[in-house]
Amino acid sequence: MAGHKTTTVYKGKMQFETDSPTGYKTYMNTGPDNGGDNEGMGPKALMLSSLAGCTGLDIIHVLKKMRVEIPHFEMVVEGVLTEEHPKTYHTVTLDYHFYGEHLDQEKIKKAVKLSEEKYCGVMEMFRQFCELKIGVHFITK
Repeated sequence: MAGHKTTTVYKGKMQFETDSPTGYKTYMNTGPDNGGDNEGMGPKALMLSSLAGCTGLDIIHVLKKMRVEIPHFEMVVEGVLTEEHPKTYHTVTLDYHFYGEHLDQEKIKKAVKLSEEKYCGVMEMFRQFCELKIGVHFITK
């Protein structure tokens, strides 16, 4: 059975260092109101970044197989938290932004759909606890 293992270490002043299974390290922290100094990502924001990273990797992989080049690609993920504790995301909006003059919009939409419906495990996990809203935007300059 496949899995992942990480180790997270308290570094002081509300900062934690966490590693990936490949050894890459990143930091998590909180703001001054909670005793931190914002020297790292917040855990909930890191979840949103994980969603973008997972689906983004899928989309680029599929587009490479389709031989589709994208000059610039961004994802904006916004989560809305519940008011009561424990505060969890009840709604997450994921907007894909593809930039370029001659984008193959049909193939890009197909790659996004494959990520959403078949490949992105993080997206499937998010669906277990929140409403997901997806938008695909094409921007020509």
